[in-house]
Amino acid sequence: MHSGKRVVTAAEESGPAAAGMTADGTAETPAAVPGAGMVADSGGAAGPQSRTTDIVPGPGGVMTDEVGVVTGDLTLRTEYADGKVTLRVQYKDADEWYAVTGASVALADAAGLDAVHGVAVGLLNRPEG
Repeated sequence: MHSGKRVVTAAEESGPAAAGMTADGTAETPAAVPGAGMVADSGGAAGPQSRTTDIVPGPGGVMTDEVGVVTGDLTLRTEYADGKVTLRVQYKDADEWYAVTGASVALADAAGLDAVHGVAVGLLNRPEG
């Protein structure tokens, strides 16, 4: 009596139908995939990026490395470059940018830039005090 199930032999399992996978789903040998794990150096998602938003900090202002506390109408810029995110502020419509003290940290993926910028705006923008 035949149950209708096909029995796969060990030789067939590692053949073309199994695509190099074992029964438990792990690869028999590492597969070479050209370009795997590489990011093109085209200034795309891994290249320098930034986001800016006008903010009004609370009564204590924003501490910067270069000039100390800045207050009033500011522009916040969150920059991503070389695996690191940095916050900078400027007086609105001014030319000089100042690094926000303690606001530079590693960021593994540029895809997180919008989230980091959103949190920074949420923390620093306090127009009501």
